[in-house]
Amino acid sequence: MSFLIVLAALCFLMWIAYRGHSVILFAPVAALGAVLLTDPSLVAPMFTGLFMDKMVGFLKLYFPVFLLGAVFGKLIEISGFSKAIVAATIRLFGADRAMFSIVVVCALLTYGGVSLFVVVFAVYPFAAELFRQSDIPKRLIPGTIALGAFTFTMDALPGTPQIQNIIPSTFFGTNSWAAPVLGCIGAVFILIVGLLYLDWRRRGARAAGEGYGDAAALQNEPATFAGATLANPLVAILPLVLVGVTNKLFTGLIPKFYGSSHEFVPAAMGKAAPVVQEVSKVAAIWAVEGALLVGIATVLAFAWKPVTASFAESTRTAIGGALLAAMNTASEYGFGAVIAALPGFLVVAGALAAIPNPLVNEAVTITALAGITGSASGGMSIALAAMAETFVANANAAGIPMEVLHRVAAMASGGMDTLPHNGAVITLLAVTGLSHRQAYKDIFAITVIKTLAVFVVIAAFYLTGLV
Repeated sequence: MSFLIVLAALCFLMWIAYRGHSVILFAPVAALGAVLLTDPSLVAPMFTGLFMDKMVGFLKLYFPVFLLGAVFGKLIEISGFSKAIVAATIRLFGADRAMFSIVVVCALLTYGGVSLFVVVFAVYPFAAELFRQSDIPKRLIPGTIALGAFTFTMDALPGTPQIQNIIPSTFFGTNSWAAPVLGCIGAVFILIVGLLYLDWRRRGARAAGEGYGDAAALQNEPATFAGATLANPLVAILPLVLVGVTNKLFTGLIPKFYGSSHEFVPAAMGKAAPVVQEVSKVAAIWAVEGALLVGIATVLAFAWKPVTASFAESTRTAIGGALLAAMNTASEYGFGAVIAALPGFLVVAGALAAIPNPLVNEAVTITALAGITGSASGGMSIALAAMAETFVANANAAGIPMEVLHRVAAMASGGMDTLPHNGAVITLLAVTGLSHRQAYKDIFAITVIKTLAVFVVIAAFYLTGLV
């Protein structure tokens, strides 16, 4: 019965998200409903002492990354740099390679630090125009954007500043550049297999005589891009490059400057207790935040007039988006923490713990929880908060470096997370004006490819010993 209660809570949250209701509202409802059916006396203590504690703890660590990423992405958009990057990519690869061009643009923006939620808004108008010109079905746009933004640049490529690549560093004492060789192997696998799948789908549609679609029946169609005066593509891509370079630079400099921990006494009336910050746990987060600040400053330096013309309104929108994304993920984190504290979760944990191989155990656990919560960062945070010590102990016993644990955890989080109730999937379909029935099949195929890549990376490590 305890297991069925946990399962019911998870299914309820997935159904609620699928129906488009707010996870922020219903995550505590689902979690506390499960507590109520298990032990009614624990409802209030669980809410304050566990749900809210975990939710606020997540925001404390990661909200600045969400905020800076959203602002940076918005500035890239309003400066016209995103349009310049898209136009240059199309010129480079040709409009006849529409799918590849969009994947490359999404990858550049995501790896450069733009939030994947922002990438969807920035790229969709150009994707629609390219697909229309090439007469490729519009229903293939979500799968194409998903491959470019939700997969290899999100958590496989070393150094990516996305939150999914940052979270493991606080548990394993690593940084965002962990296991670069394995990450690149996984990224190449995802890119090649994903492009082959999308091209197969495109050729199948063409053979069936299916074109872009009936303009009268399509929804959320953007206005045809007529062109404008664009920035030099080298200038446009400079902020993205600097985010990557300074992230790497700060990753090495911050621990050297502060040491493993740093203590200070706050200026306050009376005797103030010293504040001790364990730098080793937050160095990777600080590095990403610093790199995003450099990127923001670079955009302002090269596009001051167009940015300042709509800075207040645009950043207000970006901040709202960052708050929503962070609160959604934090609510799911709090939900998962409550579920993990219930007796029924012991059945799930016991089944997952029975997997003997440390890396496979970690991968299956994290991708399962990411799928259950519909959030890569939320599911991974829940799994690592509950089981990181076990993962580390098992890895040490097997002689597996922490860098490998980091990379497997990050990539596994971005596997089955993109189930129908995932926030990014719902946003992607809403922006493109398509339904789950029309376009989710291709998103799910990309999800399967991404999940398989985790086990390709694990196999590569055991066969070669490469990190």
